[in-house]
Amino acid sequence: MNTIIETTEISKIYQMGTQTVNALQSISIHISKGEYVAFMGPSGSGKSTLMNIVGCLDTPTAGTYILNNKNVSHMTENELADIRNKEIGFVFQTFNLLPRATALENVALPLIYAGYGKSERIERAMATLESVGLVDRADHKPNELSGGQRQRVAIARALVNDPSIILADEPTGNLDSKTSYDIMELFHDLHASGNTIIMVTHEDDIAHYAHRIIRLRDGLIESDKINENIYTSDKIRQTV
Repeated sequence: MNTIIETTEISKIYQMGTQTVNALQSISIHISKGEYVAFMGPSGSGKSTLMNIVGCLDTPTAGTYILNNKNVSHMTENELADIRNKEIGFVFQTFNLLPRATALENVALPLIYAGYGKSERIERAMATLESVGLVDRADHKPNELSGGQRQRVAIARALVNDPSIILADEPTGNLDSKTSYDIMELFHDLHASGNTIIMVTHEDDIAHYAHRIIRLRDGLIESDKINENIYTSDKIRQTV
């Protein structure tokens, strides 16, 4: 399979006053196109720092990061912004939707930055809303939607530019159990259709939807294993 993400001995050091924090230490990972990977770990493990680097929201202090055959390790802020818009679809715990914009307008937003004309933006955004089962809510604003519907809008926004990877940061953190299962089933379907998904979570049951789990602790990779017990919503529901 084609490698889409390759980090080689990346580290991230923060200076907090007189204290030096080694948030990441010599992290080397390979993720192939079409994989479904979870980054797991307790608070302070480095998983959020690794997510920020993989998502081109930050750069490593040392080491190399190759994303889709591009060395993004030391790019400028403008270069990173361009890479994020073209290569990465973000799904956040807090949805990050524009409150005064409709679902359709929220989904179409990345297409504005990508330079698409209005008619094509509407066409692509509507098609993507349909793919997440929300075409009938296109004209609704976020406060007129449930939490699960808002997250589906956020997922549609992440998909609309046909990114190389979907990066989901605690995607069920603000949802109840039933809605969480529904959203994870949607991610399952997205992966089955060929999308590369990287999910950051501290919840073990959510991580087990992924096909590979990378556990971090104290800025190091504690384990990197294929998930032999992939969860589905039906399996989870049987245990609660």
